[in-house]
Amino acid sequence: MTKLKLLALDTATEACSAALYIDGEIYQDFQLAPREHTRLILRQAEGLLNKAGITVQQLDALAFGRGPGSFTGVRIATGVVQGMAFGADIPVVPVSTLASIAQAVYEDHQAQHVLSAIDARMGGVYWGQYQLNAEGLMQLVGDEAVLSPADVAMPASFDWCGAGSGWQAHGKILQQRLASVTRIYPDYYPQSKTIARLAVAGFKNGEAVDAAQAIPVYLRNDVAQKSADRK
Repeated sequence: MTKLKLLALDTATEACSAALYIDGEIYQDFQLAPREHTRLILRQAEGLLNKAGITVQQLDALAFGRGPGSFTGVRIATGVVQGMAFGADIPVVPVSTLASIAQAVYEDHQAQHVLSAIDARMGGVYWGQYQLNAEGLMQLVGDEAVLSPADVAMPASFDWCGAGSGWQAHGKILQQRLASVTRIYPDYYPQSKTIARLAVAGFKNGEAVDAAQAIPVYLRNDVAQKSADRK
């Protein structure tokens, strides 16, 4: 058990959630609420802090779903966390939303190899391959990317399962390409509970940054930059 107080927020997809980690216990407020994130997220965070009887200034760190996901959604959590961190002078741990999905599937279904996919719209998916490490946390294999479902990389020969909204939107194409994937959980979204769990490990490993460095990861920016570089 890690002695730590950490608040995690996520608004990167249709889901909106806040979670409070206190010395090994996690309390979460999670809602599927498209287009209501701005209204909900501060209320969720304040509700958890009030129930625990603590203030932001008493936290050791903040965490947030840094993307990939909706441009607007990712910016909401980023802005809120930056504001809190500046005001309380505490560090921030950015956590991948794809990793959050993979961690949830492991905790719920004991899946040790997860292909996380978030619907990226415009015919694409945000994609990442994750496998369980010795600490019981999901670890990225290779790189996260935004891809056409027809271009996803063939994973190494493990018992992989698929999870996330990308499997709901593009499941037919993904299953045709990845026929060995037999378990699929398309209704999984990033959630602050697993962001908090991953952030605690990140905090211990020195991955916390100051508020100014708590920036989103869109992935589409990377694609645009690579395209520009080729030209």
